[in-house]
Amino acid sequence: MNIKIVSDSSSNILALQDVAYATVPLKIITAEREYVDDAALDVTGMVQDLKTVKGRTQTSCPNSFEWEEAFADADAVLAVTITSGLSGSYATAMQAKAGHPEKKIVVVDSLSTGPEMALLIERMRDGILAEHSVEEIEADVRNYAKHTHLLFALKSMKNLARNGRVKPLVAKLAGVLDIRIVGVASEQGTLELLHKTRGRKKMLDTIYAEMKERGYAGGKVRISHCLNEEAAALLEQNIRADHPNADITVVPTTALCSYYAEEGGLLVGFESREQ
Repeated sequence: MNIKIVSDSSSNILALQDVAYATVPLKIITAEREYVDDAALDVTGMVQDLKTVKGRTQTSCPNSFEWEEAFADADAVLAVTITSGLSGSYATAMQAKAGHPEKKIVVVDSLSTGPEMALLIERMRDGILAEHSVEEIEADVRNYAKHTHLLFALKSMKNLARNGRVKPLVAKLAGVLDIRIVGVASEQGTLELLHKTRGRKKMLDTIYAEMKERGYAGGKVRISHCLNEEAAALLEQNIRADHPNADITVVPTTALCSYYAEEGGLLVGFESREQ
């Protein structure tokens, strides 16, 4: 059976080795331009462009036809989406699934985004390579998701405020006097703000302390950064001081996560000790 993994582009994974894989793009829209979150986009250019936009900006999820197109060449599909608490991507993926009752299609609402989605996708790939059934992979991934987490640190929250994700007053704190917000993706898939930190070192120390508080003990870590590779490398260094052999990767954010994280933002997905 040909099993394919499909995610929306908020996973920051636009290509995946060893298995059939595709992404469906989210979009960032201004009054003057639409940015499609795919491999052809200049993400750095987009981030810089958005700094000059004075009007409203918004995001758009993939429609059901885009999901259907990604599903078309597979006998069975394992799909994962950005949290339904922030986007309609899960709903449109479910619409696409309903249009193909002849296929085995599993749609997982990650209740998260970015690097935590990457962990779920990697787990799906492992199941396919181990020749497990779709049902076995689904059960395993849903259980695994109980022990994965997402933390984030933001220097700016302008775009989150523009889209009603956080209160404007809270957004004003980010970036003022070097204040950086550390938060978590809640169990309900919403953004929960935890700490206001000042300076990069305090921010990184706070992230790692929160990781340990939430059960991190040397498992996988996936770090995504928006034009902040140095901070991502320092966080990796902090983790390796305790866990030198930890499986850690660092990647840049693609368009959707760059839009919300903004320049300087970090997203950290990790496994808790239950694994």
